[in-house]
Amino acid sequence: MHRDARKEILKGLKRIVVKVGSSIITKREKRKNEWANELSPNNVRLLAQTIRQIIDRNCEVVLVSSGAIMAGRERLNLHRSDLSIPEKQACAAIGQSHLMHTYEKKFEKQGIKVAQILLGHDDLGNRKRFLNAKHTLETLLRHKVIPIINENDSVTIDEIKIGDNDTLSATVACLLNAQLLIILSDVDGLYSRDPSIKVKKGDTPMKIIEHVDCINQKIEKLAGGTMNKVTVGGMYTKILAAKQTMSFGIPTLIVNGFDNNIAEKIYESKSVGTLFWAGREKIKKRKHWIAHTLKPSGKITIDSGAEKAILLRGKSLLPAGVLKVEGKFNFGNAVRILGEDGKEIARGLVNYNFRDLNSIMGMKTSAVKNIFGDNFYNEVIHRDDLTLL
Repeated sequence: MHRDARKEILKGLKRIVVKVGSSIITKREKRKNEWANELSPNNVRLLAQTIRQIIDRNCEVVLVSSGAIMAGRERLNLHRSDLSIPEKQACAAIGQSHLMHTYEKKFEKQGIKVAQILLGHDDLGNRKRFLNAKHTLETLLRHKVIPIINENDSVTIDEIKIGDNDTLSATVACLLNAQLLIILSDVDGLYSRDPSIKVKKGDTPMKIIEHVDCINQKIEKLAGGTMNKVTVGGMYTKILAAKQTMSFGIPTLIVNGFDNNIAEKIYESKSVGTLFWAGREKIKKRKHWIAHTLKPSGKITIDSGAEKAILLRGKSLLPAGVLKVEGKFNFGNAVRILGEDGKEIARGLVNYNFRDLNSIMGMKTSAVKNIFGDNFYNEVIHRDDLTLL
């Protein structure tokens, strides 16, 4: 079954997004009495060879690469773990140019042209800029240029960050309608139990899970945090990225990026890594954008009646069903929708700012009209602007 699924994915494969983590392009060296991480030109060279193997199969490639802050640490000799935000931004600024210069040199030797694309949450959260980014990337691909994408860490802060490059790679895969997302990790895939926990006598042998067709709580619990100080997120963020692409009908494959023959093994449908794929069904692009690209600005808790109407009957959210409003959001912002138990059930674009919604929550539509006159919306969130999770 797993082998058949991999063969089906490879049929007509024309566009792949490859995400490479910092650990794949890093080498550790001991300097004086401490270990330091620095960009490895040799590892970048090996990555270029892997990308060349994919291109030679008549497939477009978009690369999402971490490593700017790591490369900047090397240039500024800032290897301590407690860097301030300005120090991290400075590292990203100097490191990004060093990173791209290395990519350009090593990829050029494989006959590959590259272009730098720096994206932030504002670029993907605004629909117009979202589409502009798509058009730029499409144009580069038509001219046989590989876009190398990173988050613009030199100017973003935690409040406006996309979060991590696993999330970014999933968003880019959906943005470009890629047929596959490959995440090059420093492990072989998702293990059947946490590999960081010491094995006890009588424990079930640890193995790679070859195929995941549904990401549930059990799968999420298997993904622990990262033990690598160079990386951000670890396996858990990769699972969330796979969850995002699966909802769009795009498979994700997590494999070991240190395997120099990984492209050949993938194309031969060998059982390498962990494949996340539920089938070829897609949700509407706009609803996917709402659910997975927009950064929520607040939360709306609803009562059980409204929850049933949304989940079971495909209804919009009305003021009468709102129990609680959290956060400072404006008209058109994305918000999380929570049930009475606090569990997030949906996301949507809200028709009221937080102040107005606080004043009308729990009210019937007729009462809302008395407050706003004709200048009001029947729905807090219209069904067309609402995506179930």
